[in-house]
Amino acid sequence: MAPTADRQGYWGRPTSTLDWCEENYVISHHIAEFWNTVSNLIMIIPPICGAIQTYRDGLEFRYICSFIGLTAVGIGSWCFHMTLLYEMQLLDELPMIYSTCVFVYCLYECFKQEKTINLQGILSYLVICASCFIVCYCFQVMYGALVACLVIRSIYIVTWVYPWLKPLCYTSLGIFMLGFLLWNIDNIFCDSLRNTAPGVGVVTQFHAWWHIFTGLGSYLHILLSLQIRATYLKFRPKVKFQCGVWPTLHMEPQKSS
Repeated sequence: MAPTADRQGYWGRPTSTLDWCEENYVISHHIAEFWNTVSNLIMIIPPICGAIQTYRDGLEFRYICSFIGLTAVGIGSWCFHMTLLYEMQLLDELPMIYSTCVFVYCLYECFKQEKTINLQGILSYLVICASCFIVCYCFQVMYGALVACLVIRSIYIVTWVYPWLKPLCYTSLGIFMLGFLLWNIDNIFCDSLRNTAPGVGVVTQFHAWWHIFTGLGSYLHILLSLQIRATYLKFRPKVKFQCGVWPTLHMEPQKSS
């Protein structure tokens, strides 16, 4: 959708190439798309906690980078939807590419020896990131290709290597795809949604739900990647639920014999 200006707010006229279905500056004078902004909290707070836990468990730095990358996506998306400025749009889109490259690297390096670093693989991902930065028009194609690599690799591992991880894998994938479905509904049926439920809160803001579901799906994918790696290294990973709801992964201090 091309930029529109439902109302003028603190950040002025939108300069981004996209303006989503949520009406601008309805709830706050300082936040262009309120629900699309605050829904990014799910991609900011839980991954920070995940990075801290991963550091405490002494796992490899790339998994800390995975959580930090998801947090960067949440912060960039927050800034984009809060301002609808082009500079903030790049801050939203580019971290999605960068963080997904980290996800791909972790998943394709999960069966290597401990503490090994694939410099050739890292260089390849840096080239991808640099190319996307220079020619950012290919964002959707590049992001879709990286996600496809994740899906294919994940399904292969839970089918042929660790089949007991299927529930986590397919839960992560299913939640992510549900978010993608809502994203498309929001894009295709925006006019109908605005006409039938103008001013309604987050329930009909499907782009905000896209943030929530894809944020949760991405977080669960990192847990899946961590479990695969920890199992290969003969740790004993355990999933625990904070407050009985939110999943976190903890490692036993000793390796199994």
